[in-house]
Amino acid sequence: MAHPRVRIPSLLALTLGAALVLATAGCGSSDTSAKSASPSSDGKQKSAPVVVATTTWEGAFAKAAGARDVKVIVPPSVHHAPDYDPKPSDLAAVAGADFVLYAPFEPYAAKIKQAAGSKAKLVEVNLDNDADKATAEVASLGKLFGTQDAAARWKTSFDAEYGTLQQDLKAAWPGGKAPAVVAQVFSTWSAKMAGAEVVGTYGPEAVTAQQLAELSKKKPALVLDNVHMTTGTVLPDSGAKQIEVVNYPDKDLDLLAVYKAAAAVVKKGMSGS
Repeated sequence: MAHPRVRIPSLLALTLGAALVLATAGCGSSDTSAKSASPSSDGKQKSAPVVVATTTWEGAFAKAAGARDVKVIVPPSVHHAPDYDPKPSDLAAVAGADFVLYAPFEPYAAKIKQAAGSKAKLVEVNLDNDADKATAEVASLGKLFGTQDAAARWKTSFDAEYGTLQQDLKAAWPGGKAPAVVAQVFSTWSAKMAGAEVVGTYGPEAVTAQQLAELSKKKPALVLDNVHMTTGTVLPDSGAKQIEVVNYPDKDLDLLAVYKAAAAVVKKGMSGS
């Protein structure tokens, strides 16, 4: 994932917010982080982990891995997570967590944890929707959470659905031939799913005039842009149809829905409609 410009809230502001949360907690507020019991592989009961994720992307990985109590800090409407300013309520969620999931481009996660006085384990997540990398990350989180069985079941379901999407996209190739595409570096996973021929990539920085000329020479049929980091039309006047690919799941934290949505827009783009 990219490393956009980051605005980190001051630790002092976060600490003051944490103090406010703790004071409020002492006035009889309800505990929204109570852990539910779940059976372990040996049949005994154990506490299900409470997970706080900085964004819906990490949250969806956690849900796929078997976590049932997942709280997300950054609303889905915020396209650039590092630009989000945490609120006192976010600190309250972190204070009751077992795990705090974040990405390397979200350095404020550690600040949030520190200011909230949380003893949660800070976990860096590899946010990449490449199918192989995503399933590996889900398996890793399942092992960390102690929910390996749930993570394995998700992978079985994902593999089946992903295979179906691949077959459907291949059947939609124009003239039965894999389309040539240019992809933003964090949207290449959608090209892989479609079986497209990636003739060039760009980003995360803006496309330069030289890059524009070089990419245009490749004569791609499609440009797979990243809606979260779009810089507008990438190859104007090239004849290539630009498609906006979404990486982040919605508030339902359904990771598979991201693949289905990408498949739908790519298929539509290949059809020329």
